[in-house]
Amino acid sequence: MADIIRLLPDHVANQIAAGEVVQRPASVVKELLENAIDAGSTEIKLIVKDGGKTLIQVVDNGKGMSVTDARLSFERHATSKIEKAEDLFNLNTKGFRGEALASIAAIAHVEMMTKTEADEVGTHIKIEGSKISSQEVAVVPKGTSMLVKNLFFNIPARRNFLKSDQVEYRHITDEFHRVALAHPQIAFHFYNNGGEVFILPSNDFRKRIVNIFGRKANEKLVPVREDTQVVRISGFVQKPEFAKKSRGEQFFFANNRFIKSPYLHHAVLGAFEGLIRPGTHPGYFLSLEVDPSTIDINIHPTKTEVKFDDEHTLYAYIKSAVKHSLGQFNVVPALDFEQDQNLDTPYAHQNKQVPTPKVSVNAGFNPFKDETHTVSNGGSYTKTSAKGWENLYEGLNVNKQEFRPSTIAFESEEINSTIFDSEKDQGNRVTTTFQLRKKYIITTIKSGMVVINQSRAHQRVLYENFLKNITIKEAVSQQLLFPLSLSFSKIELDILKEIKDNLCAVGFVFGEIGAETVEVRGVPVVVVESEVQMVMEQLISDFQMEISADSFSQSDMLAKTLSKTLSVKTGEFLDDRSQMALVNDLFACKEATLSPFNKRTYVIITENDIDRKFI
Repeated sequence: MADIIRLLPDHVANQIAAGEVVQRPASVVKELLENAIDAGSTEIKLIVKDGGKTLIQVVDNGKGMSVTDARLSFERHATSKIEKAEDLFNLNTKGFRGEALASIAAIAHVEMMTKTEADEVGTHIKIEGSKISSQEVAVVPKGTSMLVKNLFFNIPARRNFLKSDQVEYRHITDEFHRVALAHPQIAFHFYNNGGEVFILPSNDFRKRIVNIFGRKANEKLVPVREDTQVVRISGFVQKPEFAKKSRGEQFFFANNRFIKSPYLHHAVLGAFEGLIRPGTHPGYFLSLEVDPSTIDINIHPTKTEVKFDDEHTLYAYIKSAVKHSLGQFNVVPALDFEQDQNLDTPYAHQNKQVPTPKVSVNAGFNPFKDETHTVSNGGSYTKTSAKGWENLYEGLNVNKQEFRPSTIAFESEEINSTIFDSEKDQGNRVTTTFQLRKKYIITTIKSGMVVINQSRAHQRVLYENFLKNITIKEAVSQQLLFPLSLSFSKIELDILKEIKDNLCAVGFVFGEIGAETVEVRGVPVVVVESEVQMVMEQLISDFQMEISADSFSQSDMLAKTLSKTLSVKTGEFLDDRSQMALVNDLFACKEATLSPFNKRTYVIITENDIDRKFI
């Protein structure tokens, strides 16, 4: 039998490795930024175009590379971070696998310009699909500049499955946030399509958070610090009143590396138990410093999944540290049941002198006088008779027959559905509804009864109304007496600007949009003023990953998000009129059987189904 096993060519092996290392443009950004940090840079510039599909450029002022190192860096498993297997258990750098540059060069056009401080001139290398097209001497400053153009140019299937430019830009921004937060001592510059996005000077951790998420973020932060033999915990958590329904501002860093750990995330949630509303998530920026030998980051090429030697101890330390900080800074009210609260002296009255009480005597007081009462200030009043009070009601004798309830006509709503009884049958009985467990609405039809899920039904009603308003642009808006000023980060403001037209079509009215704030002057009729912030945050969260360049997709996503956020929830009580109105509105919809998320809104239980239960 002929031999069939053979070694793959290097360019094929690089493309296979690229499938794990480079999943989207954000993966390239992450690898290049981490390489710049490992090079000892103090200032890093990131430039992207068209969501990273056309251009990704990272410029740093690090130590640079020699001619030999520049050429060798694009080979597989070529790295300066480790030398032997034991180094994997004492990693102090971002990269160590030696796959990033080889994988990127296999699926893109790459240009690298680099120079060390000792060299007089630098090196300029061009690579296309793992093949070096040119290498020449160039006059460049100290450091390294990496240009990645036309990502996935030789893998059309991968390029076609990339999301829109906006979605890829969001992923790049997320990776930039993670790297910039992990290294506040490094200055970062971020440019997108020729426009400036972030200019982050070298700062401490708190100021770096404020520079990224806006000035309003400063008042939300509660410092956390705990030093133990196992771990050193530092960072911030957000106050419970700023908890959001989305999981946006949640960051864990282990040895200055962003990580994802559902187990440790649960520890933070446990510390906030009872302080935040159900369904909301607290924000946190926590940095963990552990012994490098007690952590394994060689789990996945992305290096965001890690394993700790003793996760249970870390869980307990994180939970107790967050709880201690919330109590120490008076975020959590402290109750002392043994102390009499009536004996507490307010701070404003501690040094206040107590005045001598004065006694006032009414010398003219006589309890036996009925007509005249004399008060201490010398004034007096005389009690007069209220004769003639009957004249106040003259002319109000009205015939009671005019106000009989039987003569009052009420406007009845038209029922468009055919599954209900006919008008002749309705005249003989009264249609009733019943709310079961504050979750279902039960009403009767000719063949039996209908059980309606009140939340899904209301979602369908609101969805079709919002979609109609967006299409026709005739939504009703209620003006606010006092406009609301809402604070958002730069990325969130970009999303609001993109969907602003559709929001206005729904009924929102916006005023001035500043660098970090948005003025809301009007809201749709179904939106309560106190829920505007929550609705906006939910919209931004949904659009952050699902936004599309297609206007219909944006309108559909907007209608779904608003209907889900503003619909009646399970557990809410509805009176009889609200129940009947919801039933009528549901069966007036074009698609009453399904919610906007393709879930059943109601089931019909026929009389035969009930009879079978009694056989």
